[in-house]
Amino acid sequence: MSAPAAASGRRPRWTRGRVALVAVALLLVVVWVLPLAWALSISLKPDAETTQTGLDWIGSTITFDAYEAVWETGDIGRWLFNTAYIATMTTLLTVALCAMAAYGFARTEFRGRKALYALVLAGIMVPPQVLIAPLFAEMVQLGLVDTYWGVILPQVAVPAMVFILVKFFEGVPRELEEAAFVDGAGRWRVFFTIVLPLSRPVLAAVAIFTFISTWNNFLWPFLVTTDPNGMTLPVGLVNVQSSYGVRYAQMMASVVMGGLPLLVVFAIFQRQIVRGIAHTGLAGQ
Repeated sequence: MSAPAAASGRRPRWTRGRVALVAVALLLVVVWVLPLAWALSISLKPDAETTQTGLDWIGSTITFDAYEAVWETGDIGRWLFNTAYIATMTTLLTVALCAMAAYGFARTEFRGRKALYALVLAGIMVPPQVLIAPLFAEMVQLGLVDTYWGVILPQVAVPAMVFILVKFFEGVPRELEEAAFVDGAGRWRVFFTIVLPLSRPVLAAVAIFTFISTWNNFLWPFLVTTDPNGMTLPVGLVNVQSSYGVRYAQMMASVVMGGLPLLVVFAIFQRQIVRGIAHTGLAGQ
């Protein structure tokens, strides 16, 4: 066996730094998983046992009564559809608009470019809650209250995603675009046939982060929807919980049902998320 092969097959040494990193990672896993496991445990207990003192992870019986109660009381199927549709449309529009804006900032020169980009960056520092009142007034004027578009449109403009994409596009080699220009390609063709295919990792990460944040968004859908048929899952589950009084099993069942789809999405696309975070530019360039 050659020396490089032997070296490649050698196990990594457990240095103090490596042990510390693994310990911190395990601690973070416990901190993240423990509340989820506790919520699942409470949701599977009989309701009478959820208020008992002690740390009993398993009740006297494992029951799905809380899930049945949540499903029967609320229109879960409709809320799931609303949430999936709103999150999907918001994600598609956000990726499309932010990618075009970011490419414009990264590759084109026009009057006021720096000032406009600074204004976009300033939007990152503005808390979303500050814009709720004017956005709601705007939706009322446009007649978009209690509509899908009333929930979707205010969530499409995301300055942070524009910033991330600008940094990525600045790392794309200009030689590729210049060669396409020499061959007669226009700006739009270069953008769609060269830049976007090279940007798949970061676009996937932006799409996933946008989808997750839109799925979890409670405040804006809560304000702009009053019709139960137009509610998203977080808003609908809160309304269901309010009808129970203090019933912890049903509350935890609502939490599990609301978070399970996102866990599935993250499990499926976790590789794209990691690659998107790592790729702030093209590797090796």
